[in-house]
Amino acid sequence: MQSPYEEFRRKLDAVLRRRDAAALRQFLIDEGQWQTESTSDPERAMWMMIATSPALSDLHAQAYGWLTKHGYDEEVRALRGDHAEPAARPPARKPHSKRTGLDARRRSPQQGTRESRERRPD
Repeated sequence: MQSPYEEFRRKLDAVLRRRDAAALRQFLIDEGQWQTESTSDPERAMWMMIATSPALSDLHAQAYGWLTKHGYDEEVRALRGDHAEPAARPPARKPHSKRTGLDARRRSPQQGTRESRERRPD
């Protein structure tokens, strides 16, 4: 006999195998796992669930393809366990001053912080 979770998972995988986002959404609503007013994208959710289901390993490549095509490259890298840096990485931000570490936190009483300077009476 299957546990309630195992039974739910078996049904979920059967719905996911159909690759029908509307059917997945309805199944999850019927199971109390999705709110009817949810603004989540059921198609994205479907492909993410397929990509993470061990029972659907034969569909993982298709799921990765859909996710990549729709801009979820970072998710695909994480799912695959690829922790390499993205190809187009934004440039590092330059520090506001040359002071770093503990020295940056040490200010003379005259310097203070911007917030404390703004609060001082004239």
